[in-house]
Amino acid sequence: MACVDIHCDSITKRFGVTEVVAPFSVTLAAGQTTALVGPSGCGKSTILRIIAGLDTPDSGTVTLGADPPKTVARRGALAMAFQDPSLLPWRSVRANIALGAELARKPTGDVDALIDLVGLNGFADHRPGELSGGMRQRAAIARSLISAPKVLLLDEPFGAVDAMTRRRLNEDLPPLWRSRGATVVLVTHSVQEAVLLSDRVLVLSPRPARLMADIPIELVGARNNSLVETAEFATLSRTVFAALEEGV
Repeated sequence: MACVDIHCDSITKRFGVTEVVAPFSVTLAAGQTTALVGPSGCGKSTILRIIAGLDTPDSGTVTLGADPPKTVARRGALAMAFQDPSLLPWRSVRANIALGAELARKPTGDVDALIDLVGLNGFADHRPGELSGGMRQRAAIARSLISAPKVLLLDEPFGAVDAMTRRRLNEDLPPLWRSRGATVVLVTHSVQEAVLLSDRVLVLSPRPARLMADIPIELVGARNNSLVETAEFATLSRTVFAALEEGV
């Protein structure tokens, strides 16, 4: 399956009397990484779940390429990493990571290479109960990557890991999903992370989520942590912060 665009056409969502997503329309380009940022509780994760096919919009449509999300998921071409790692407690780290490929009906590939990438060497045969929260989250991230998905949805994937691990993953993981041609949507509360990892930042309003700003991230050179110290990075970060403040 080739890279796919993500099309959100006037999607809305309510939970009871609470409007969570106002009419929301956007097209996310195939092969790009887009970050969603906004105040806590504004509806970012709900939008992500609608794109994943886990929630159904009350109105409007979502298509991945020409297909609805559930069709893409059945092909094994969509993966999601949640804030909660949700590992199976009776399976080892290696087996939990391999599960991502098994459910997608794809070869498990090189599980050990991903274990190394996310810094879990020496823990491949441990069960989730023997790991710290950050280690469990790293295993969940590896599980989302093992099937080489064409659509990768990340909901605060690095929120539970320590600062040094987060810094390493911010640098090491994007080249992996870019090399595989994935279209990535990242929900994060970190403006720095959004600017560093994405090609585009969408700033959302307080609930119900509306698109407040659409900011292209055009950074020259390799995306690594040294970019954070540049004037260009600082300017883009200030632009995102200004849009957030305007929305609030």
